[in-house]
Amino acid sequence: MTEPSKLPHRGVPEHQPAAGGIAARARAAAGPQYLNGLNPEQRDAVETLDGPVLVLAGAGTGKTRVLTTRIAHILSQGRARPQEILSVTFTNKAAREMKLRLGQMLGQAVEGMPWLGTFHSIGGRILRFHAELVQLKSNFTVLDVDDQVRLLKQLLQAENIDDKRWPARMLAGLIDGWKNRGLTPSQVPAGEAAMFGNGKGGKLYASYQERLKILNAADFGDLLLENIRLFREHPDVLRQYQNRFKFILVDEYQDTNVAQYLWLRLLSQAPSRPGVPLSAIIPGDLTSPRLRGEDDARSASGEGDSPQTALVEGAPHPDPLPAGGEREKSAAAPLKNICCVGDDDQSIYGWRGAEVDNILRFDHDFPGAKVIRLERNYRSTGHILAAASHLIAHNEGRLGKTLRTEDVDGEKVTVTGSWDSEEEARAIGEEIEELQRAGENLNEVAILVRASFQMREFEDRFVTLGLPYRVIGGPRFYERAEIRDALAYLRTINSPADDLAFERIINVPKRGLGDATVQMLHDHARKRRIPLFEAARAVVETDELKPKARGSLRDLILHFDRWRAQREVTSHTELAEIVLDESGYTEMWQKDRSADAAGRLDNLKELVRSMEEFENLQGFLEHISLVMDRDGGAADEAVSLMTLHSAKGLEFDNVFLPGWEEGLFPSQRTLDEQGRAGLEEERRLAHVGLTRARRRAKLYFATNRRIHGTWSTTIPSRFLDELPSANVEITESKGGSGWGGSGGYGPSRFDNVESFGSSYATPGWQRAQANRNRSQGGRGQARGGFEESQSPFSGSRSDAGAGGDTFSGGGFSRNKRGPMVIEGELVAKSTGTISEFSLDDRVFHQKFGYGNVVKIDGNKLTIAFEKAGEKKVVDSFVERV
Repeated sequence: MTEPSKLPHRGVPEHQPAAGGIAARARAAAGPQYLNGLNPEQRDAVETLDGPVLVLAGAGTGKTRVLTTRIAHILSQGRARPQEILSVTFTNKAAREMKLRLGQMLGQAVEGMPWLGTFHSIGGRILRFHAELVQLKSNFTVLDVDDQVRLLKQLLQAENIDDKRWPARMLAGLIDGWKNRGLTPSQVPAGEAAMFGNGKGGKLYASYQERLKILNAADFGDLLLENIRLFREHPDVLRQYQNRFKFILVDEYQDTNVAQYLWLRLLSQAPSRPGVPLSAIIPGDLTSPRLRGEDDARSASGEGDSPQTALVEGAPHPDPLPAGGEREKSAAAPLKNICCVGDDDQSIYGWRGAEVDNILRFDHDFPGAKVIRLERNYRSTGHILAAASHLIAHNEGRLGKTLRTEDVDGEKVTVTGSWDSEEEARAIGEEIEELQRAGENLNEVAILVRASFQMREFEDRFVTLGLPYRVIGGPRFYERAEIRDALAYLRTINSPADDLAFERIINVPKRGLGDATVQMLHDHARKRRIPLFEAARAVVETDELKPKARGSLRDLILHFDRWRAQREVTSHTELAEIVLDESGYTEMWQKDRSADAAGRLDNLKELVRSMEEFENLQGFLEHISLVMDRDGGAADEAVSLMTLHSAKGLEFDNVFLPGWEEGLFPSQRTLDEQGRAGLEEERRLAHVGLTRARRRAKLYFATNRRIHGTWSTTIPSRFLDELPSANVEITESKGGSGWGGSGGYGPSRFDNVESFGSSYATPGWQRAQANRNRSQGGRGQARGGFEESQSPFSGSRSDAGAGGDTFSGGGFSRNKRGPMVIEGELVAKSTGTISEFSLDDRVFHQKFGYGNVVKIDGNKLTIAFEKAGEKKVVDSFVERV
């Protein structure tokens, strides 16, 4: 018998546990539980720990789970301690959610992760540790926007710059933009610096930064800009943090701006040796003309590049892409373990500085990076995903991925046309009621609009229907500051005793009537037991106020007196326009250079438009009281109403997407300002809207919509034609009216109207209508009854567009008109009051200037103006001089 040691040697095959065998199942059971349930792509993203990784996570693909599971995996594998992980999010809410999920995965509360937070919170923490190196103290103050504006006003006064022509808020916006691009005062392009204050923008920026140092303060932008300067000027500090952070994780990478990009690039390189210049860490000269924005050759609109592209070319990437996509070998630097999670198809914040190029060039910034695509969607049905993927495929600037689902196809995306925005709101309201009757929870219903002014129509409709709703990301329409201010003016006109309304706008816009003046008026009103407005009328006749304040208050009272007189002869919609213009309120927002100023102006125009549905000012204000009095707790079921930008990260079973029309969506303003880049961002916004829906996505467009105060016939959005027909169903509007007998939309509410009436409703106008009805045997129209050709205030239909007349729910009314000019003999004789003016009186009219009275007819004056010629006007609109 051969001894075992003498047996011939044969190679033993390497053993692997058989799939599904005892050993394989036991090993899986012993593995970390947090990996259970991950699909192959998610698991790959979690377990790839070495080197740079880009996770392209489409909507609903579980990116938050991947990010938190990756951190748990790093910790459980012992690759790093909690304080050695830098995890950056965009919101404090996201950071809290990440900590909560980590605690659930690891079975204990996550402690000791001081570097999990937002860009600015982490930047501020680093800055306080090294404040002295950037001329601050560790207890420096972070200024809010109001403090910034006050400080900038002081600097403008010191430079003798008119802060009305060059508002401090505008300068604050410019400085914030420069800081978001990582530009210090010396790096601001000369052309941009010259855009403000007659070429003093750069000097003011430098003075502002110097003043901040004196005050031991920093603004929000400094929390990253000073970090970048700290790392550039003190490489030893940079090495300290490079050595500390073994792993870097970034959420929503597609939304990073230039400063955030530079900050990450510095920290994500392997530590350099002492004495190595910064250019070896981030290739390229950080002070180069390209970084300063002076190399701007590709910004020509003819090449399809937008101003946003010019910023990308000028500031964010000091290491430009070499021709042919090859990278200079000498510029390569060792890279750390950085993982960025994002979706180039959801980059929708370009208007606030986000650079989609940051994610598009990741593999160039980090050579050898592994790109993992998460394409399995766990949110939406097949038809919704197919429609969204087909739509976004029309974008050229994207890395490419196709969302898919293992769920059922579900209902097709529906597209519905309506006659106007009123019918659109009515149809959506009825569909929501049907869903509610079918047992759907209203919390699972959302309406996503492109612009906030669209909300007003839905809010009014929901109040009529009694449907509870909540506005996400902002106040309800009538609760917005600019709407409350405008309503306060109208309430004061309607009721002079409304002290709350008068006090709200007594110094809005600024008139030099501060708290001391208001307090004096309150004291006077209490003593005499009279309303605040009457107290103001009495005080201006005394010497109690300083001359400037007394003059401002007297002018305001005269304004209100004139507006109340105009109320008797002017439609309430025109009166609102006059009040907003003459009070200076519209001009105040026109001069405001903040990002939301344009939206506020749009909301004011929408407010005026909404008044057309009511007979008079009193009826409108009563309606507003009902809207504002709606009571609903946060825990109640309610429809969610929000803009598309506010919907990012949310999801609902049923999503309604109204307003898919050219000019509104895509936004004409975005197309004009940003060209092709703006169009692609608008398309990404549409993609985001569609992918918010789990089960139903319903798109709407209106054929007629009033935008910026003007009714216009619109055409459906180009995005509708970019949807795949196999996944889309065309439906008819349920709004109860539509296109008349054509197009299959049912009868129109205009079918039985012989002509459009006028919305002008003075007593004289009504008598004229009554006389006409009697002469025709009572065949007058229900609304107006005054034919266009006979109306002195209406042009022909063909002239309506060119002449500035606008359709307004039952008639043509001037979009904007000053004091009423009486051109029709019938109306001129409609009132019998006696004028206080005499022949040859010298008078002044705000529109026509100086002139002499040549004829008097009741309260109507014929005046020979020096420049405007002979005109007939109401006597309340002129002043004797």
